[in-house]
Amino acid sequence: MRLGLIGNPNTGKSSIFNLLTGLKQHIGNFPGVTVDKKHGGFSHAGIQYELIDFPGTYSIYPRSSDEKVVYDSLINAESEIRPQALLVVVDASNLERNLLLFSQVYDLQLPTLMILNMIDLADRRNLKIDLAGLKQKFPDAEIVTTNARIKSGKNRIYKALETLKVRAGHKFNVSEITSADDLEAQEKETLERQALIRDLINDVVTEEKQEETFSSKLDKILVHPVLGYLIFGLVLITIFQFIFTFANVPMDIIDGAFALLSDYFAGVMPEGIFTDLLTQGIIPGIGGVVIFIPQIALLFFFIGILEESGYLARVVFIMDRFMRPFGLNGRSIVPLMSSVACAIPGVMAARTIPNWKERLITILVAPLMSCSARIPVYTLLIALVIPEQKVFGFMNVQGLVLFCLYLLGIVMALVVAMLLNAIILKKEKGSLILEMPTYKMPRLSNLGLTVLEKVRVFVWDAGKIILAISIILWALATYGPSDRMEKAGVEADQMAQQMDLSPKETDQFVSSKKLENSYIGIIGKTIEPVIEPIGYDWKIGISLVTSFAAREVFVGSMATIYAVQDESETTAPLLEKMRREKLVDGTPVYSLATGVSLMVFYVFAMMCMATLAVVKRETKSWKWPIVQVVYMGVLAYLGAYIAYITFS
Repeated sequence: MRLGLIGNPNTGKSSIFNLLTGLKQHIGNFPGVTVDKKHGGFSHAGIQYELIDFPGTYSIYPRSSDEKVVYDSLINAESEIRPQALLVVVDASNLERNLLLFSQVYDLQLPTLMILNMIDLADRRNLKIDLAGLKQKFPDAEIVTTNARIKSGKNRIYKALETLKVRAGHKFNVSEITSADDLEAQEKETLERQALIRDLINDVVTEEKQEETFSSKLDKILVHPVLGYLIFGLVLITIFQFIFTFANVPMDIIDGAFALLSDYFAGVMPEGIFTDLLTQGIIPGIGGVVIFIPQIALLFFFIGILEESGYLARVVFIMDRFMRPFGLNGRSIVPLMSSVACAIPGVMAARTIPNWKERLITILVAPLMSCSARIPVYTLLIALVIPEQKVFGFMNVQGLVLFCLYLLGIVMALVVAMLLNAIILKKEKGSLILEMPTYKMPRLSNLGLTVLEKVRVFVWDAGKIILAISIILWALATYGPSDRMEKAGVEADQMAQQMDLSPKETDQFVSSKKLENSYIGIIGKTIEPVIEPIGYDWKIGISLVTSFAAREVFVGSMATIYAVQDESETTAPLLEKMRREKLVDGTPVYSLATGVSLMVFYVFAMMCMATLAVVKRETKSWKWPIVQVVYMGVLAYLGAYIAYITFS
C-alpha cells in the first residue's frame, strides 16, 4: 500500500518518516523533475507499506517547484506516485495554521490519517485539544497523537492504519479544490477555509494563560541584532575546531590501514599488471574516499544539529537584513548553507526564492561556498603545510585555517553577489516570510540516520568517480611511448649510478623519471608552463585537470600518481610521500606558499560537472553555467597567484 506523508514545514514530518521506516530509506527524484523524493518501507499486520515523504508545504496550491510536486501527485488521479492513503502530520501546538493544508487534503476524499504530532509542546503551552470534538469535524479521518522525537505514538499509527477506510464522501463544507492557475478562486477558497477553521479552533481548543516561553526568551539573545551574528560566527568556528580535533585520529588510522593493505597484497600476489593495478590504483583510490568519512560525518552531524534544534531558521532571520545589500535575502542562506554540504542541493534549494533575480544570484554564488567535496583537499593540504599547534592555548591552528577557507568562500560569494546585483538590471522587490519553529533537543536517532545517508551518498557517488579516474590515471601513469619510457629508465639508472644512490633510492629515482615520460607525464609537462607561476608542478597539474570531474578527485589522483612513483617495498601514507617530494633544487614541492595557493584555488574554482548540469537545468540555459566557469576560473587563478606571491 502506497502512503503519502504530507505536512507543513517544521511539523516533525521527518521524525515521523524516520520513526516508521528506520534504515529502510532511499533518496531519488520524483518522476520527470529534479525534486528530491525520499521514500521508505515498513510492514505491519502482514501488509507491506511504501511511504513517500512529500516536500513540506503550507497549502496544496503550489508556489514553488517542490510544492508543485505535491499538487500534481495528489490531484492527478493518473499519477504513477499518487498515494492510496494519506498521513498528514499536524503540529498540535499550532493547530490553526496546520488545519488549512489538512482540510484541503481531507477534501480529496482519500483515506486520511491525521498525525497530531508534538503533543508535548501543546501541553507545555497549556493548549487542551478536544480530540473527540476534532474527530466530529473530520468524521472520515483517523486521528492519533504522537511525539515522534521520542518515538512515542508508533503503535497508535499502526493501529490507525488498520482502520483506514475508503472515504464515504464527507468534505469540510468547502467547494472542491480548484485549479492551480486560478488565483482568484484559490484566494476565495482559502479565506473560506480559514473562517471555518477559526470557528473549529474555538470549539475544540482551550488555552490557559501561559508565561513567556523558553523559545521566546532564547530568541532575545540568538536573534539579537548584534549578539546574533557573534554567536553564529562562534558556532561556525566551534564546528571547524571539532572537525579537525576529533577527526584526525580515525583519519590517520584509515590512512595507515590502506597503506598496509597495499603492502599486504603486493607481498602475497605475484608481480604483474593486475597486482600493480590493485596496489597502485584501486586501493589508493578507495582509500582517498574512505579516509574522509570521519570529517564528512562530523560536518553533517553538526549541520543536522543546527537544523533539528530550530537554530537554522533563526540564522535565516538574522541574515536577511545583512544579505539584502548584496542582492540576496534571508531565504538565500538556506541554499548557501546547503551548499556547505553540496552545491547541488544548494542550487536546487534556491527554488524556494520567488524573486527571479535573487534566485539567480543565489544559484551563481552558491558553488563559492566550500562544500564537503573540498574537505578532502583542504584537510590534506592543511595537514601538509600548516603546523599542528595551538593559539591562545586552546585553539587549533589547523582548524582555524579551515574556518578561514570557509570564510573566504563566504566573503567572495557576497562580493560577487553584490556585483551581480549591479549588473543584472531586473528590478523586483523580494520579501521574506518565515515561521520560527520552537527550539527542540536534537534526537540522536534522527541525526544518525541523516549522517548515515549523507555519508553513503558521498562514498558511493564520489567513490565511483574517484575509483574510475584512479584506474584511468594508473594506466596513463604506468604506460607511455615505449621507446621514450625505456630510454628514460636507462638514462635514470645511469644517472643514479653516477650519483651513488642506494638501491632503494635508485628504484625511486628511476620510477620518477619513467613517470615523467608516461602518457600522464607528457600531459602534465604540457600544461606545466601555465600553472608554474602559481607554484604548481606537472603532478599537481594532472590532479587539477582530473578534479574538474569532482573536486575530491584531487586526493585520489595524487594517491595514484605517487603510488605509481613509489617502488619501495613498503607503501608510505600519502602525506609522507608528498612531504618528501622535492624540486630539482632540493626544496620541497609543497611549501607553505604552494599549499596556501592550492587551498585558495580550490576555494574559488568551479570544479564539479554535476553542479554545472544542475545549474543548466535550473536556469534552463547554458549561459549561466558558462558564466560560472569563467568567473570562478579567473578568481581561482588570480587568487592562487596572489596567495603564492604573498607566502613565498
